Amino acid sequence: MTKRFLVLIAAIGLLAACETAPKDAGDAAGASGASSTSSTSDTSASASSSESASSAAATPAEELASIGDRVFFEYDSSALSAEAKATLSAQAAFLAGNPSVTITVEGHCDERGTREYNLALGERRATAARDYLVAQGVNAARIKTISYGKERPSFIGSNPYAYSKNRRAVSVIR
Repeated sequence: MTKRFLVLIAAIGLLAACETAPKDAGDAAGASGASSTSSTSDTSASASSSESASSAAATPAEELASIGDRVFFEYDSSALSAEAKATLSAQAAFLAGNPSVTITVEGHCDERGTREYNLALGERRATAARDYLVAQGVNAARIKTISYGKERPSFIGSNPYAYSKNRRAVSVIR
């Protein structure tokens, strides 16, 4: 019991330190640190206090992930589906409520096609997501785009399921 209490205190201290950091701290405050503190506090607290603590102390990266930080595309397409538009609308609302947050939209492709073709397609996908966010009222200066083409798959495999998971645009807080 004492060990759980100490872990909980350490997690709260880490979260408090994150909250007092300057808004322009740079790229270092990403999702990797957020996920480790979240798992620590979730496993060391009771279910009811864990829910209230995580909702009250959620980092912007955790909030973005909870509303949906990625949208998926059809084969050889950069057109946004209705589901993708719904996710991006939720992201736009999140960004409206967090005016100091800036994001990078990463465009990705599956492994089929040449490197050059997939880099261009990934750029079109990232741009489509950015353009939709801008149309929803997000300042374009808060959104950067980058294409990784097929270089950073999220799911390894050469099958339709893996392909569908790798055709995506991911919004990452920078």
